[in-house]
Amino acid sequence: MNLKIRRAVPEDALSIALVQVESWRKTYAGIIPEAFLASLDIEERAASWMQNLQAGRMFIFVAQDEWGIFGFISGGELRDPMDGYDCELYAIYLLPANQRRGVGQELALTLRESFLMNGFSGMVVWVLERNLPGISFYKRLGGIQIAQRMIEIGGAELPELAFGWPVL
Repeated sequence: MNLKIRRAVPEDALSIALVQVESWRKTYAGIIPEAFLASLDIEERAASWMQNLQAGRMFIFVAQDEWGIFGFISGGELRDPMDGYDCELYAIYLLPANQRRGVGQELALTLRESFLMNGFSGMVVWVLERNLPGISFYKRLGGIQIAQRMIEIGGAELPELAFGWPVL
């Protein structure tokens, strides 16, 4: 595989949206209500990613090979205050065919390096409690469970866990 990880640009918005929608539909089937997953709109997600990319307040990186973008990671300042933490991994998704090949780890390391270069010191990520592969991934990266909460997605109340890295 001819892997390249690079900073995302506005022209990547549609590809990022495609990865996000496809990944959500596969990863969260049976967890998030099917009606919500079916309602995910690629064009709406692309518009949102375009805004994020143009605003420049987030770190967004893409993974691509000779066939195009197949994964991404985003992060930035911590959205909800948590003692000892100042940054957050917002999202990381890979198309299913490209999972379990070390690319997620490479994306996470790239984000970590960007955080360190920008003065951040402790990172948090929130993951649905029933997303067992995601939890396993964050534990393999050294994350420790630090909090939990309930969130609403598509009309369903779902438990979510926070994993943290107090020292990047």
